Amino acid sequence: MANAASGMAVHDDCKLKFLELKAKRTYRFIIYKIEEKQKQVVVEKLGEPTESYEDFAAGLPADECRYAVYDFDFMTEENCQKSRIFFIAWSPDTARVRSKMIYASSKDRFKRELDGFQVELQATDPTEMGLDVFRSRAGGIEC
Repeated sequence: MANAASGMAVHDDCKLKFLELKAKRTYRFIIYKIEEKQKQVVVEKLGEPTESYEDFAAGLPADECRYAVYDFDFMTEENCQKSRIFFIAWSPDTARVRSKMIYASSKDRFKRELDGFQVELQATDPTEMGLDVFRSRAGGIEC
């Protein structure tokens, strides 16, 4: 079903890959792209479990919008290994206005398709989604 506001459909692969990340931890991250001509959100890049945060950040274009999901592993203050799935709406200041509008109007519909992420970030430059931001937003978790 296309979103009435933006007309964007969500490719089935988007949901399938997210379920694999969530249930099986098959991927470290997924970067999604809106294909304007096809009017749908598609998977652009899959990050292997061994890939780092730096690999993820490098996969986001400097001047184009994207959606992304990142499986963030961390240690709590009690030395417990934890994980949080982040949804990132990447909308750099240098992106085209039309692109920013399409991504903004499609975001809520897309998020509903990906049921199960725990934290959402909106980022316009890399500092708004640095590892320090991930750590602070993932906090408050008991063992």
